[in-house]
Amino acid sequence: MLAVTCSGSNVCRNVFVVRADSAITGASSRRGNWVEFATEGTVVQGQARPGDDVRFRFRVSDTAGGSPLQGLKPAAWLDLRRPGQPSDPKSCTKKVAAFLGDSLVSVPQVDLNAWYVLAMNEDASISVVNPRFGFGGSQLLTMVFLDGPAEDWALTADQQRLFVSMPDSRRVAVVDAASWKIVARLDVLSRSGRVALQPDEKYLWVSDTGGITAFDRQTLKTSARIPTSAGPHEFAFSSDSRFVFVTNHDAGTMSVIDAAEGRKIADVATSGHPSSVTFSELSRTAYVANDDEGGIVAVNTRGTVVAHITASLGIRQIRAAPGGRWIFAVSPSKEQLHIIDASSNRLVQTGVIHGGPDQVTFSSTLAYVRRRSDATVMMVPLDRIGSQDAPLPLVDVTGGQLPFSQGSRSTPADSIVRVPGSNAVLMANPADHAVYYYQEGMAAPMGQFQNYGHEPRAVMTVDRSLEEESPGLYQTVGRVPEAGVYDVVFFLDSPRVVHCFEFEAGSASGDPIKPRAIVVLAASEKNLQIGRTARLRFQVIDEDTRDPIKNLRDLRALVFEQPGVWQTRQALIESTPGFYETEFTPPSSGVYQAYFESPSLGLRFNSPHVVTFIASDRVQTKSQTIGAP
Repeated sequence: MLAVTCSGSNVCRNVFVVRADSAITGASSRRGNWVEFATEGTVVQGQARPGDDVRFRFRVSDTAGGSPLQGLKPAAWLDLRRPGQPSDPKSCTKKVAAFLGDSLVSVPQVDLNAWYVLAMNEDASISVVNPRFGFGGSQLLTMVFLDGPAEDWALTADQQRLFVSMPDSRRVAVVDAASWKIVARLDVLSRSGRVALQPDEKYLWVSDTGGITAFDRQTLKTSARIPTSAGPHEFAFSSDSRFVFVTNHDAGTMSVIDAAEGRKIADVATSGHPSSVTFSELSRTAYVANDDEGGIVAVNTRGTVVAHITASLGIRQIRAAPGGRWIFAVSPSKEQLHIIDASSNRLVQTGVIHGGPDQVTFSSTLAYVRRRSDATVMMVPLDRIGSQDAPLPLVDVTGGQLPFSQGSRSTPADSIVRVPGSNAVLMANPADHAVYYYQEGMAAPMGQFQNYGHEPRAVMTVDRSLEEESPGLYQTVGRVPEAGVYDVVFFLDSPRVVHCFEFEAGSASGDPIKPRAIVVLAASEKNLQIGRTARLRFQVIDEDTRDPIKNLRDLRALVFEQPGVWQTRQALIESTPGFYETEFTPPSSGVYQAYFESPSLGLRFNSPHVVTFIASDRVQTKSQTIGAP
């Protein structure tokens, strides 16, 4: 099957739907019965090229009855087959073991199970981290460098595009979430603020100082510019994407927008200065909170006020819990949490939360309430709320060492988010320069990772793992990095299935890419001081001609402590022709090895090119290099 998709810049790519080219079976004894499984299908049209987005599909069924097997957790990787490498069950099993063990050297070309953590930093950058490398060390994959510090961000449902507002540059960056490059910039009339995709993702909405702009998500062209009133602004959408609710803080109103027609239906006075808005599908009502007098106002889709709900002064945020029945509102100044029943528009519970509660996020079972003047997060079990005037059930968990408010720059974006496929959350603490991983039910976070001296003001996850599209059909999208013959490594733990399917990608010209014989030389001091940032510099030359290799755009270094698990992956930037560099701060004394990768050169991390550095309290006079010079 061959499909065609278009990127946000209106550039179309072929998307090859890949399935196994022959049936394979596995057997498992379940409740005394042996069950066989199979995958089937072929690449039936065209050949993928480097840079193509490929959809990998695996159909798992019971071969006895042909019924699909649902709710499984398969894993898959795309691994380039090296010349002379065998393709047999034993080799496939070894690959699965290496990939599951997160081997530092045996790294697949594409991990089809990955999910990434994005940290919005206080400067003009976003950190991209792969948490599969384990918490407790550094797992930085790359950095996205912006035109200015970010204010807000939004991710498409297919996890392929990230939109980031940059107020200082009056723009929104469009980031390709496969290459982590900025592929477009959207101009806004004044300082860009909040960004949000309506539920059907037809339009991206961006606020500025005096209104909002709708951009067509596919073409990235402006669809409508709607003056509302003086901001700042917050958004909420009806679940059918027909209506947009926009707060106008300084004007004391909320605008109701017809999204399809791109026009304003009404401006509604909120009896105060609206700070936040949320929408309940259960009541088909928007709930607007004021940060001074005025409490909470309920407004229907026609712009009619249907209820005034008395609440504390100074409400900072209001959010609807999953299902839309319970509405949470927090007041930092009054240190209170309100819970409203959307079915009756009544305030049912109020609780005291010291420390300035200012942000609420949800998992499927808990509400997480951040406290800005404390490092502790309060949790509210969603199945234990709703009794009129009953005390709120509160449980606390630490979210770091220092208060959340001690970061240098605030953002309205979430600092607590769910982990894909798990009952866990990530908590970004800017003052700690760290992101914490908390598994629900535990007494404390299970781990953390540092953010390289940056302040993680907000956090987001990008999920690339296999998802069950329909009963028994599991799929994900990966980008082909280079030409060659690949093993599509498939693993299912229960029932046990291990198999490698062949997948071939041609070059852009149709000719195969041959690995180039190169030499990587250290061009900087290899004796480092712990805690001090050093500039690592490398020269890349052709092994045959000894000429410098210039204009590499995909050269990366994997630096890890030997022995140990601490590691980082960083892009190398060309400083002068043939010389590439990056900054590195050794966290502790010891030996560090740098491996290199460049798909355009056919260079992989498991190549013999290794440079060794020694870090100590004081710079020493001796260094060593292992492997290539």
